[in-house]
Amino acid sequence: MSAYKEITWNGIWKQNSILAQLLGLCPLLAVSTNLVNAVSLGLATILVMMLSNFAISALRALIPYEIRIPVFILIIAALVTVVDLAFDAFLHDLYLVLGIFIPLIVTNCIVLARVEAFAAKNGLRASTLDGLMMGVGFVWVIALLGAVREFVGQGTIFSGIEMIFPSLSGIQVLPADYPGFLVAILPPGAFFVLGLLIAGRNWLDARANQRLREKRLHDQPPTATPATA
Repeated sequence: MSAYKEITWNGIWKQNSILAQLLGLCPLLAVSTNLVNAVSLGLATILVMMLSNFAISALRALIPYEIRIPVFILIIAALVTVVDLAFDAFLHDLYLVLGIFIPLIVTNCIVLARVEAFAAKNGLRASTLDGLMMGVGFVWVIALLGAVREFVGQGTIFSGIEMIFPSLSGIQVLPADYPGFLVAILPPGAFFVLGLLIAGRNWLDARANQRLREKRLHDQPPTATPATA
């Protein structure tokens, strides 16, 4: 269980694919203009990562080492095609909005990195959990980024939710006459918000390490003073 806890913590925080490794920035910055788009792409990425980790872990003994990368990419491409066709069939309006970024999951460095670094070397359960947790780490960051950009840029939240649930509609948080802040929706705003998120993570890690050092010093037994003659 401790190994599974470590995999979970690594995916969500310690080795977060965005905040720690800075992978997958192209779809992150392009699609996170609102919360719905961000979460939708994130969920598609989770599905691909879980299935590709599972498939490659199951087949790793049959894949020659010399051609492993092309085989990995073929497996990932087949799974992305399935997800892409499912979005087109069941969520067509959302599919049109996300556009090329669903097929581009094939080239997402997060997916190939976890397949090569983890799934090709570990068992089915650990590899599937790793794909899930790395995907969860990607989703919460892109969702937070999309929510902040949508709120600051348009004053709304859940804009576009009707593409998934036709009976629902987005929420106008700020007054209807809010003029919006265009920079937040453009790529410079995405870089700025992402930089703040990375800085926040580094600050939290620094505080946690400082508390750990203080606890170790506090728990350390005092050294005995030599007796005087």
